[in-house]
Amino acid sequence: MSDEPAEPNKSFLRRLTLITQPALTRIAHGSAPFITTFVFIHLTAPVMANLGGTSLASQVMLLGREYYQTPFGEKYLVLAPLMVHPLSALLKRVLAPKPARRLTSILSITGYTAAVAVALHYFTHRIAPADPSSPIFAVGPSELDYEYVKFALQEWPWRSWLGYVGLTACVAWHAVEGMTVIWNTWLRPQLGSLPGTKRSRTLGVLVAGVLPVATGMFFMWREPLMVFASHAERFKAAFTQSPMYWY
Repeated sequence: MSDEPAEPNKSFLRRLTLITQPALTRIAHGSAPFITTFVFIHLTAPVMANLGGTSLASQVMLLGREYYQTPFGEKYLVLAPLMVHPLSALLKRVLAPKPARRLTSILSITGYTAAVAVALHYFTHRIAPADPSSPIFAVGPSELDYEYVKFALQEWPWRSWLGYVGLTACVAWHAVEGMTVIWNTWLRPQLGSLPGTKRSRTLGVLVAGVLPVATGMFFMWREPLMVFASHAERFKAAFTQSPMYWY
């Protein structure tokens, strides 16, 4: 008698798993291209600093904002995929009777780390500067260019370098791991295996994606800060709202 209620429960969980796992897989995989597109556009600006310093980076950033900071684009092409992707992956893990991979896998570690880091990055660079109270006074979009990033690099060099380069590396590494999973799930039957080894693909993306961002930041860091002292105080007040810059 005591075993009877367990059978319906097991049957329900089994049906729930059969229904949710394929749907959550499609959601997680389907949101990835939107994130990749945003990351590519977003990181083009610091890469261009290799050629034209902070000025060119800021100009390219303004062009990129036409995609990811419009009323439609920011909500549905950027923020929605950035929220849906980790949440669907987390739900898939929680609801699966046996997760497809360990929590300590590279894909999982880089994914959850990137999710936290991106949330912190968004707060530091979008929410905190928009605070209308004193002394920030809502740093406007026209004022919020790569001088803001340069200020952080010069005011808090170690933690800023670690934050920016670490976030870029984490996202790039996760992208390589995820690309392999998506390719093997949807494209391998028609197109065959990905070229190269997993290690060579990872090294290639890290060198091609992270190194140009880091060198572009280096060129910006070497330049003098081109903002008024009053703007610098507002920048500092915005940054210090973030836990990363509390001390």
